[in-house]
Amino acid sequence: MKITKEARRTSRQLFRACIAGGKLDEPRVRTVVNTVAKNKPRGYIGILDAFSRLVSNEVDRQRALVESATALTPATQTELQASLSKKYGRTLNLEFKVQPELLGGIRVKVGSDVWDGSVKARLEALKASLS
Repeated sequence: MKITKEARRTSRQLFRACIAGGKLDEPRVRTVVNTVAKNKPRGYIGILDAFSRLVSNEVDRQRALVESATALTPATQTELQASLSKKYGRTLNLEFKVQPELLGGIRVKVGSDVWDGSVKARLEALKASLS
């Protein structure tokens, strides 16, 4: 669906209004969506679509997915939380998952950034270099 410049501009303005203290304010997001859906301004579907993408991208930036072959100790989780928060300059919500197919090591995803230090990734890289 093609979104007009005006709808894109409006969605960015609404998104900026939902940022409080450098973080996305969830009640404000709900209020914005409800207000736009109720009032139905011109191009409101495009506005909501663009607004939804902006909110989704921001939520992804604030969340980190940590996958490991075995469960990480609480001390390791705390250390990882501090390290990632320092690197990104903001507090991240970490989600830990156990993925036995990684064989060892960890994989960290923050937004579109991925750090893969798993044994599986190393074996695949070795396989690719040999073929």
